[in-house]
Amino acid sequence: MLRTILTHGLIGGLIAGGLLSVIVLNFEGATGQYGMAIGYLIMLIGLSAIFVAIKRQRDVAQGGVIRFWPALGMGLAISLVAGIVYAICWDVALATIGIDAFIDKFAGTMLDGKSGAELAKAQAEMASFRTAYHNPFFRLPMTFVEIFPVGVLVSLVSAALLCNSRFLPARGEEGPLPVTPAQAGVQGNKG
Repeated sequence: MLRTILTHGLIGGLIAGGLLSVIVLNFEGATGQYGMAIGYLIMLIGLSAIFVAIKRQRDVAQGGVIRFWPALGMGLAISLVAGIVYAICWDVALATIGIDAFIDKFAGTMLDGKSGAELAKAQAEMASFRTAYHNPFFRLPMTFVEIFPVGVLVSLVSAALLCNSRFLPARGEEGPLPVTPAQAGVQGNKG
C-alpha cells in the first residue's frame, strides 16, 4: 500500500504542481479573474489520482472490498505526498520567475481599484506579505495548505463512494445476472 500511496501522490502532485508551474511560467502568474478557478480545477485533476488509487486498492489488492476508514486514510496519505510535491513544484516555478516578480503581479491584482486609506492599508499589507513570502518556512506550508484541503475533500468523496463494492465494480465481477425460473420459462411439475 505504501508504494501505491507514494506513486499516486507523486503523480497527483506532479500533475497539479506541473500544470500550475507551466501556467505561472508562461503567463507570469497573470491568469486574470479566473486564475483561482483554473488553479483549483488543476488541483482536482491532479488529485483524481486519489480516486484511482483507492479503487485499485479495493479491486486488485483487496478483492473488491474496502472499508471507509482505510480508504480515507489512504486518500489522506496520498494528499500529503501530493501536497509536498505540489509545494516543491511551486517553489521551483517561483525560483524560475523570481519571487519578487510574482509578488509584484500578485500585489498589482490585489491593489487594483483601491484608493486613499484603503490603498495605503493594502500597500502596507503587501509589504509585510513580501517580507514573509521570502521565508520558505512561511511560503512552503502556505502553498501546502492550498492543495491539502482539496485532497481531503477528494479523499472523503472517494472513500464514501468506493466503500460500496457495487459502485464501479472491477471488470469481470459483475457476471451474468441470476435468472429466475419465471424468466427462464421453466414451469414446475403440476403432477
